[in-house]
Amino acid sequence: MRVVPASKVKELRERTGAPMMDCKRALEDAGGDMERAATLLRERGQLKAEKKAGRTAQEGLVESYIHLSGRIGALVEINCETDFVANTEDFHNLAHDIAMQVAAANPRWVSPEEVPAEVLEAERETLRRQAEAENPGKPAAIVDRIVEGRLKKFYERECLLQQPFIKNPDVTVEQVVKDAIARLGEQIVVRRFARFERGETGR
Repeated sequence: MRVVPASKVKELRERTGAPMMDCKRALEDAGGDMERAATLLRERGQLKAEKKAGRTAQEGLVESYIHLSGRIGALVEINCETDFVANTEDFHNLAHDIAMQVAAANPRWVSPEEVPAEVLEAERETLRRQAEAENPGKPAAIVDRIVEGRLKKFYERECLLQQPFIKNPDVTVEQVVKDAIARLGEQIVVRRFARFERGETGR
């Protein structure tokens, strides 16, 4: 097995926030390749997150973020399983980042599952008309694929967990939460949010 320098383990930990032993193991399995090791950590974190998905998360906190000298503000409720984790700096940083995401990216729902059926149907119909107008004579199956692709973009724009993370657009907010679940060892749920903009009368 390849010996991994401690400096690389430290660098990977600083980059991902994963425990030192997990970083060391990932680097060993990746043959010292930093990018591959980071990918392995994300994949393993996803498995840990899925194992914890059924557990109850009722502790946590409500975090606020105020932007642009008070012009925009956001409140986010984020839950975990214990008050011990809720009081950690890592959890507070996660909540702060998500509140900042809400303020900056202005999502409408937490996840695709929260999009009302009538809104989704109206969006799907609009996208279908656009696709048919842009691709006259194309088979229905191809139009359907175009619609589903554009619907994915709709979710990425309007649903918090599907949005590219503002601090690292290469990952989604959902992946950031799953990475935190892997690090902290508890189920974490973004429960709800509210965004306020001075002078706004509603969407």
